[in-house]
Amino acid sequence: MYAIIRTGGKQYRVRSGDTIRVERLLAPVGERVALGEVLLVGGETVAVGSPRLEAKVFGTVVEQGRGEKVRVFKYKHRKHYRRTRGHRQAYTAVRIDAIEA
Repeated sequence: MYAIIRTGGKQYRVRSGDTIRVERLLAPVGERVALGEVLLVGGETVAVGSPRLEAKVFGTVVEQGRGEKVRVFKYKHRKHYRRTRGHRQAYTAVRIDAIEA
């Protein structure tokens, strides 16, 4: 069985046992969380929400962290304008425990 969920403005296809990285959730490591909106549940039959289903997807927070550094460099030709800025996106790694449809 698999599900498509939406959390943090993105959609993820998950099955039980998967570990996914989602936008930062305010939950400590080890806590059980219910993830976002369930848009579709598939398996032998497929249930599609309009716009979402009443199903639940539960997971356990495995890690809180920050991703790779992205360097943003702005430059204007012949104007002596240069700006460098860095960014590291925060994420939460979640192990999917159960999909209750």
